Amino acid sequence: MNDYLKVGGFAALLHSIAYIVAIGLYLTILSPILDADPVNYLKLLTNYQGVMYLWILIAYWLSAFCLIVVSLAFYNKLKTSSPILLQTATVLGLIWAGLIIASGNLMLHDFQAISKMYTHDPTQAETVWLALMNVENGLVSGNELIGGLWVLFISWIALRTDWLPKAVNYIGLVTGLIGIISVIPLFSNSMILFGPSMIVWFACVGIAMLRSCMK
Repeated sequence: MNDYLKVGGFAALLHSIAYIVAIGLYLTILSPILDADPVNYLKLLTNYQGVMYLWILIAYWLSAFCLIVVSLAFYNKLKTSSPILLQTATVLGLIWAGLIIASGNLMLHDFQAISKMYTHDPTQAETVWLALMNVENGLVSGNELIGGLWVLFISWIALRTDWLPKAVNYIGLVTGLIGIISVIPLFSNSMILFGPSMIVWFACVGIAMLRSCMK
């Protein structure tokens, strides 16, 4: 059991670090292209491809892999408590990781295809890019319902079983609710809070898991 918690703890901390690095890249190096309108985005794409690849590998692939490990670590620790709810939460966690990977793969594939298209037909490239962006946002970035449900269920089970510090579980409950209400158009801006709150929750979970291995 301790091995599961140790690996899960390191994965949770790595997930938190991946979020921090991804947000840092977004706010600094990548802000000119990610905040650009379609025309300027396509013009800048060639110059930023290398950093964009790195950003996607960290923000999507690395975070999704860590999410899978953490989800399975929770399952192995809590599988004797609330089995139906925990199984549901685990499935949601794996689905969420799959959606993140799918969105990242789609973005990785799009860069090269759109760049080539832009040199021949800028108007068509812009249209295709807008369509693909809608697909990518629909998979993950449009709302955080799946992720919110996973965090909420896991935190609720951990709170009921008195596992992990109560403060960590309360942070998880609030984070989960933020993700869930992001599906409501009126509260779509709650997405801004979901990322930072996930960083805090994953970091706290990672520390708590590693500490439990030392007892």
